[in-house]
Amino acid sequence: MRKKIGFIGAGNMGSAMIKGIIANGLASKDEVIASCHTQETKERLSAELGIEMTLDNKEACDADVLFFAVKPAVLPGVAAEVKDALTTEQLIISVAAGFDLKKLHAILGDELHIVRTMPNTPAMVGEAMSALCADDKISDEQKQQALGLFNSFGKAEFVDEKLMDAVTGVSGSSPAFIYMIIEAMADAAVAEGMPRKQAYIFAAQSVLGSAKMVLETGKHPGELKDAVTSPAGTTIEGVAALERDGMRAAMIDAVRTAAKKSKEMQSK
Repeated sequence: MRKKIGFIGAGNMGSAMIKGIIANGLASKDEVIASCHTQETKERLSAELGIEMTLDNKEACDADVLFFAVKPAVLPGVAAEVKDALTTEQLIISVAAGFDLKKLHAILGDELHIVRTMPNTPAMVGEAMSALCADDKISDEQKQQALGLFNSFGKAEFVDEKLMDAVTGVSGSSPAFIYMIIEAMADAAVAEGMPRKQAYIFAAQSVLGSAKMVLETGKHPGELKDAVTSPAGTTIEGVAALERDGMRAAMIDAVRTAAKKSKEMQSK
């Protein structure tokens, strides 16, 4: 029986997406199929996700929406294996970094309906920021369908493909930068006497709450920052220290360096 949604690859990212899709009622467990490499993984994920698992990538292709959620290095080989099983009736979604729409059409098929995407690792806790892009082969209805799927495990927006390198820096790579900030905040709290475990909780929750304030109030981050910085208070002293130490410049450089590397990868 043809499935509603198929996944080629069900690693951490694929599993996170499957969980979000099912939890939000976009497909039932018996409407999803995913392929994997080993019998052990098949049995583990079948029990964990409650969906049909297969060792045959072609079997996973028998679906209305097909995700390629494999590592970039193996995508060309997988594409060659399943290419004959793909049809123009499907919506095909690629999660593989380093493959633009031109490359995806070259290895999968010129006439296929393909959406290129870049979610990030917070998908594993239902808080991904995903960028999607497509060419004129994709209809507005298909775009909305893709957005609905990606919004089930976070937030998602369509962007112009030329912005995907910027996306790499600002959301794809940036969780690592934020983890470093959380670690540094916790280190400072430990230096002030707070237990390590408690310091991580205080630091991480503060980052989470601050991000939620930006998203839910719609206010400029600078306005929210100003609301915390009382005259001659503790916060403005900390802000001044960050400015002296070049925090803004360092973060801008980190995001732009990641974007530059993404451009270099695309050109290969």
